[in-house]
Amino acid sequence: MAKRGPYGKGIERREQILAAALDTIAERGFLATSVAELAEAAGLSQSGLLHYFGSKEDLFVAVLRKRDEIDIATLDALTPADLIQVIRRNTQVPGLIELFTHMQAAAADPRHPAHEYMRLRYERGTAAFAATLRRQQGAGLLPAHLDADATAAIFFALADGLQSRWLIDREFDMTAHLEAAWHSMIRDR
Repeated sequence: MAKRGPYGKGIERREQILAAALDTIAERGFLATSVAELAEAAGLSQSGLLHYFGSKEDLFVAVLRKRDEIDIATLDALTPADLIQVIRRNTQVPGLIELFTHMQAAAADPRHPAHEYMRLRYERGTAAFAATLRRQQGAGLLPAHLDADATAAIFFALADGLQSRWLIDREFDMTAHLEAAWHSMIRDR
């Protein structure tokens, strides 16, 4: 077996840090978790933690990327039912929804590290979702009148908005509203 060297060890350590950060933020909440606590959870000092990411904002963007990677790995395809299932699972990790919502707002500034992450997330996510919708239209599973690109953009925006609303009122059933909106979108006209 070949030696992995310092680069391989750095990648492995970075993955361990991200796993610890995901668990800590999901359990405690984004707003209630400090960088010092994330460093402690990973068995590092704050400066040691930031060595792997550069800044706390870069760390938080890496946490979101890791969360997306995990979510995508659980999907069969990027279908409406899959996306609704991801939203349903998100109720179990409110701290990660807090993190996403804060980073989404910060991403409005093109200089913020989350800007490019969010831009690409929406661009790639809506393109993949629109492609799935077009395939479903071609198979006769969705109405031909549906504008796949517009529907994908609206669905993603609605999902994110409903999650933000849920952070304010945990009794709000975001998945039921998202499902209702989906059925309204695909209803024959």
